[in-house]
Amino acid sequence: MNIYEIGHRAKDASYLMQKLTSTDKNNTLEEAAVALLNDCERILQANTRDIAAATAAGMHPGLIDRLRLSEERVKSMAQGLREIALLPDPIDEELESFERPNGLRIKKIRVPLGVIGVIFESRPNVTADAFGLCFKAGNAIVLKGGKDALNSNKEIAHSLRSALARTINAPDALQLIESSDRSFMNEFMRLNRYIDVLIPRGGSGLIQAVIENSTIPVIETGTGNCHIYVDESADVSKAVPIIVNAKTQRIGVCNACESLVVHDSILKELMEKLVPALAPFHVELRCDEACVNALASLSVGTFLDADEDIQKMLTGVVRVSDDDYAEEFLDYILSVKTVNSVSQAIDHVNIYNTKHSDAIIAEDKYAIDRFKKEVDAACVYVNTSTRFTDGYEFGLGAEIGISTQKLHARGPMGLREMTSYKYTVESDYLARP
Repeated sequence: MNIYEIGHRAKDASYLMQKLTSTDKNNTLEEAAVALLNDCERILQANTRDIAAATAAGMHPGLIDRLRLSEERVKSMAQGLREIALLPDPIDEELESFERPNGLRIKKIRVPLGVIGVIFESRPNVTADAFGLCFKAGNAIVLKGGKDALNSNKEIAHSLRSALARTINAPDALQLIESSDRSFMNEFMRLNRYIDVLIPRGGSGLIQAVIENSTIPVIETGTGNCHIYVDESADVSKAVPIIVNAKTQRIGVCNACESLVVHDSILKELMEKLVPALAPFHVELRCDEACVNALASLSVGTFLDADEDIQKMLTGVVRVSDDDYAEEFLDYILSVKTVNSVSQAIDHVNIYNTKHSDAIIAEDKYAIDRFKKEVDAACVYVNTSTRFTDGYEFGLGAEIGISTQKLHARGPMGLREMTSYKYTVESDYLARP
């Protein structure tokens, strides 16, 4: 099937989607969840082939983590669809209504976007998550995953399409592009006749390529160079577990902390407690001069008889570069910047962040308020791990991505972000004079 046939079928399916009731959609989502569970073994066998190929190709461990499925992750995908079914249907929600002096009765109501295209890398769970959100919001969806997850994506899409066929007789409401040909990809990004919005999910290279080449409106989901700033007023004992969680819980995700910004007055105290906490994970620190000196002074005394992991971490400290500050590592690597004020911290974050998620750890209200107001990011946290930037954690059900732009959607994109609106206008047979 060529790309234009895919687009045409998706557009036709989108018109059918507009006719579905909430019950139709919820029943289909439940059937899709059951299909994933029933087909779990086949999905995992396909994923095993993808993992083997990725490992043989030397893929980074952080990216393999994104690619890997397990029985629990398949169950989580199914549960995600069920949770979406439980969410209120946003379609036909009345956003506002008013009557004009000229007799026009105007309502603004929520409607589907139409056909949503999603281009993504590595994570096969996106196939189910994106389908669930787009479908519940009344949209058809065309997916283009990375070739590294093609076997997994095909099996997941097969399960979902079988559910669509059984319940609403519309398997083309979900279509997966299986070709890895670059020309096919370029044609896909120019299907503005059929596709209403395009959402890229992946690394900066993919996102930039879509922004530069697409004739379809794009919702940009940015990379995650996320920062944690530890203010001079911070409680260090509370700061350390947050930093460890944000950096090490899962390295291959966009909401992991990549850069630590520390007030110089608290640097030595923080490092004394943070290094032993990070050492078991073999985190590499890329430090500025102040941080290098602080670690050197600590190693002479505090860490003199430290265990092997701590000694390896201290001897593995790297001098940071400006490129490091701008990097999304997706690895056990953490850049460190020392500052002398909350103003300097905010300036550093705004220069190097990707407008995704940044956090402050502090007790001082002035510092907290300034950070919340002045840091330019979709999500700003106070005394909280950046790992919470997630549609499930925000109560949105599954998410289709984290938008780092400012038009239409920003932050975790749930059901409402998969909709647009229109005005309905009534009168008693008015004609404009």
